[in-house]
Amino acid sequence: MSYFTIAGVQMHALHHGDNTDAMRHRVDALMNRFPQVQMVLFSELLPLGASPHHATPLPSDVEQRFCALAEQYRIWLIPGSMFEQTEAGIFNTTSVINPQGQVIARYRKQFPFRPYEAGVESGTEFVLFDVPEVGRFGVSICYDMWFPETTRTLAAMGAEVILHPTMTDTIDRDVELSIARTNAAVNQCYFFDINGAGALGNGRSIVVGPSGDVIHQAGIGEEVMPIEIDLNRVRRERETGLRGLGQPLKSFRDRQVDFTLYQSETGSSPFLDTLGPLAKPVRADV
Repeated sequence: MSYFTIAGVQMHALHHGDNTDAMRHRVDALMNRFPQVQMVLFSELLPLGASPHHATPLPSDVEQRFCALAEQYRIWLIPGSMFEQTEAGIFNTTSVINPQGQVIARYRKQFPFRPYEAGVESGTEFVLFDVPEVGRFGVSICYDMWFPETTRTLAAMGAEVILHPTMTDTIDRDVELSIARTNAAVNQCYFFDINGAGALGNGRSIVVGPSGDVIHQAGIGEEVMPIEIDLNRVRRERETGLRGLGQPLKSFRDRQVDFTLYQSETGSSPFLDTLGPLAKPVRADV
């Protein structure tokens, strides 16, 4: 089976507070109206809001409620992300829940939006999972996609679909739309970039095909986006090229250059070291 239906959910929610009941009601309505949906993807930090003060250890009661919801409707569920409290600090973590209601993976955001996402640690592990008889899926969160190495690594590990919850309420959303299209095209994969609305995002979620084509772009309000994808399209375009032209994954595989910068312990360089500290801009004296 190569066809698979994913519903992105762009919804209003509280910036600080428990949004899980609203999410459950949204899934109830979604599955009643679109019973063909096989996976549901929410936006970043939607369940409990955007404050690290709400961080909790995982597994948790909230996560278990999502597990029960996935089992009820026999769907794959990615309920955005939550701040996870651990002995090593706080992480921005998304859970991947299968149709049997089991958490099969947790992904910790590798690039917190520093210096603004202060006090949040960086994850170090990539997360991919297989939907049996369908294909391989990869997970990233928000600012991760600004670093092309993250999506390229997922693609090089076989990801055919990138699931990307985000929470963008800033003026750079138009840039992110271009990045989503670019990530899909250069990695020849589907890219689901699902944003929040209102207090938890300025909307404009986007679903992109493996040629960088926009399958759907949402407005700024609440929206449910059930999209049927064809994984054979990914496989065919990786075989024959984007629109019968470029084959970037094969070219990357067959490259003659070693990117020695990334082989250092820090991935830094003399130039990058001149850029100064990672800190918020300050107001200039007048």
